[in-house]
Amino acid sequence: MVEIKTGRALDAMREAGRVVARALAAVREAAGVGVPLTDLDEAARTVLAEAGARSPFLGYRPSFAPTPFPAVICTSVNDAVVHGIPTGHRLRDGDLVSVDCGAQLDGWTGDAAISFTVGTPRPEDLALIDATRRALDAGIAAAVPGNRVGDISHAIGTVAAAAGCGMPADFGGHGIGRRMHEDPHVPNRGRPGRGFPLRHGLVLAVEPMLMAGGRDAYRTDPDGWTLRTADGSRAAHIEHTVAITEDGPRILTLP
Repeated sequence: MVEIKTGRALDAMREAGRVVARALAAVREAAGVGVPLTDLDEAARTVLAEAGARSPFLGYRPSFAPTPFPAVICTSVNDAVVHGIPTGHRLRDGDLVSVDCGAQLDGWTGDAAISFTVGTPRPEDLALIDATRRALDAGIAAAVPGNRVGDISHAIGTVAAAAGCGMPADFGGHGIGRRMHEDPHVPNRGRPGRGFPLRHGLVLAVEPMLMAGGRDAYRTDPDGWTLRTADGSRAAHIEHTVAITEDGPRILTLP
């Protein structure tokens, strides 16, 4: 069921979004060559605890997962696309890192992701991150009343195709509110003018995931969570929680 949010609910979701933004900023500051991924998770846990928020990731177990998720952030490194589990793996010079984080505060949820490089960046990684950010911007720009979900999907897919990037077809954005995953699903490819109609008060997590190799194929690690590019190419993932309003898209997970 699709839930349309009131102005008060949108304000409450904005507060949850601020917590997510602070947690991602803390993770970015903590990241560096030699830092274990578990330290990044700890940095996010501290921000959530200080805000009185809980993690919608910790203990989450969708139908595809063999075990509940054990952390408050997903850390996907290099060829990992999404859902990477923070382990003792230490970041290396030149790594491309994508971090996804959520927060539930006063019953409302925010969800966002960032991608960045550690140490000396590879130019092709910076180009991939830039393409992913542009795909997100295009998707958000299409998130206006009168459009449909397919307009968001088409905008994202157009940027990805122009950049020569693949995307995992089975994964995309989603509605969000009291729960992290609500209807409707927001594919990262689609036909304009198709899908669920966008109206004031609908809130979506918009999240392009671009794979540099140009292929859509991926594989799943033995942990049952981590998705990796099938060809070993690198990936980036950037996300915001966005409210559709009569005044235009309202990004709820900005700092």
